[in-house]
Amino acid sequence: MSMKKNIFRTCGFVTALLTLTFAHCSKTRQFDLVTMTGRTMGTTFSIKIAIPENSGQVQEALEKQIYALLDTVNMQMSTYLETSELSRFNTYRGSEWFPVSPPMALVMGYAQHISAISGGAFDITVGPLVNLWGFGPEVSPDDLPPDAEVQKRKQLVGYINLQVRKDPPALQKAIPDMYCDLSAIAKGYGVDVVADYLLARGYKNILVEIGGEIRSAGHNHHNKKWRIGISSPVTEPGIQKVLTVDNCGVATSGDYRNYFEKDGIRYSHTIDPSTGRPITHKLASVTVLHDSCMVADGLATAINVLGPEKGYEFAINQNLMVFMIVKSDTGFVEKMTPGFEKLLDELEK
Repeated sequence: MSMKKNIFRTCGFVTALLTLTFAHCSKTRQFDLVTMTGRTMGTTFSIKIAIPENSGQVQEALEKQIYALLDTVNMQMSTYLETSELSRFNTYRGSEWFPVSPPMALVMGYAQHISAISGGAFDITVGPLVNLWGFGPEVSPDDLPPDAEVQKRKQLVGYINLQVRKDPPALQKAIPDMYCDLSAIAKGYGVDVVADYLLARGYKNILVEIGGEIRSAGHNHHNKKWRIGISSPVTEPGIQKVLTVDNCGVATSGDYRNYFEKDGIRYSHTIDPSTGRPITHKLASVTVLHDSCMVADGLATAINVLGPEKGYEFAINQNLMVFMIVKSDTGFVEKMTPGFEKLLDELEK
């Protein structure tokens, strides 16, 4: 699991695993396009809404509300804000239940569910190890962490030491120094929050992206389904696969954009909680499609930790739509679940 920090971009933002493309073939324009961009959760966001032509100015009011929604998520789930709900829980050293907001309990609860079904491959308590390897809020080390320190930090990690209660919403830790990190699921949740808000307001044609995690509904301003491109690990900004999806969340996790090198060895930002070290398998990236972007976000990280074989088996058992790019001796190969392959067949019809 990892911070997934600075590994995505959309439409010109820094280093990309998942790139959005908006190639439109229709010459008949039936909608105006409202676009909003900015920064949140330590990354960028992009929101596109297709509205009927000449329907009036909506952008200013929407921007205020959307920023308010994103600020709320940030103040709940950021590890970079000292006063956030999550940061206050991380610094809490008691063993009693710690009251939290319903959204925090929701995200924490689903994170624990993914941890359980993935055998701990996804673990929001892995933060101490992520920080140790230089991919969190701590200052990046000049040298590799010694084995003794890795083992020491591992004693602070373990999702089974975290309890989540939804009514009344609260968290409880068995290890006083436990540190939770929601960066591998919170951006997906933020996407869902904004998308659900827009849909509830009657906007049927939307695309919401935060840090590369996406959810779309309806059509773009050319009355075509939104096109989402999964970028290639070989060239940038090359596109490996283009999807046209509707009412779907899309999340990608990978190791070939965010890493550091030491003595000729590349160390991925993705940390395996079972070893306390960066992953070493050959899965370059994994893309998951799901109705909920939060769910897709967490599952993508779990599969990325598991690797190409165990991750694929997990995806099959969970009946997921998953697309993998796997390193080989001669380059990269594609691997997809039957659910994803069926989707591609339907799109080509």
